[in-house]
Amino acid sequence: MEWVGLLRHGQSTGNVAREEAESDGREVIDIAERDADVPLTELGAQQAEAAGDWLVRHPVDVVVASPYVRSAETARIALAAAARQGARVPEQVTIDERLRDRELGVLDLLTTKGVRERWPDELRRKQRHGKFYYRPPGGESWADVVLRLRSLLRELHADAAGQRVLLVAHEMTVFALRYLLEGVPEPELLRIAARTEVSNGSFTAWQHGADGRYRLTAEQETGHLHAADTPPTEDDDAAASLA
Repeated sequence: MEWVGLLRHGQSTGNVAREEAESDGREVIDIAERDADVPLTELGAQQAEAAGDWLVRHPVDVVVASPYVRSAETARIALAAAARQGARVPEQVTIDERLRDRELGVLDLLTTKGVRERWPDELRRKQRHGKFYYRPPGGESWADVVLRLRSLLRELHADAAGQRVLLVAHEMTVFALRYLLEGVPEPELLRIAARTEVSNGSFTAWQHGADGRYRLTAEQETGHLHAADTPPTEDDDAAASLA
């Protein structure tokens, strides 16, 4: 692939519910839907609309999105906004389950306090194995997410050779791509993740060089959001920060 970009989905109702639960000191996040069905907020839809301006200046050939509603809707809104401005956009968005958010198993819907109070043994196990390899019961580790993303990239390297590919997915996907495309080793990756804010509606991108390596060319860009008077939000996904 000539170029790979990652658009994080716009703010979701799940992001808001999680931030509220953490701020209130609750153990459980109040979300009625399953994670795959959590929709965008009104602000999240505006962020997706503003992402269309970025795509006007950075046209893409292929778009692949997570099947989760918040990501698929972000892709649809952003491409429609770019097309209205006369940009060249792909005829369709490919939905691929390998781009889904990390599954948390028994820790799903729990806040940091909830995990500490209800699963103290899991916190100790996480400390032993480390954040990259720790897999909560019934869930996935960071390494599991990397494995399925590696499979997708291998197919795209073959099917979209020489093309500009945009992935529309989740906060966690940014770090998985840095590991796979740049070869960032595990210890450094976790240090980067600890200090990096991946705003809703932000773009991260990598350019393929003549030496065969990918180099980071856009790092969580939000200029398009500010230009549209749409505030970026830095609501964490539990999959990237909780476990």
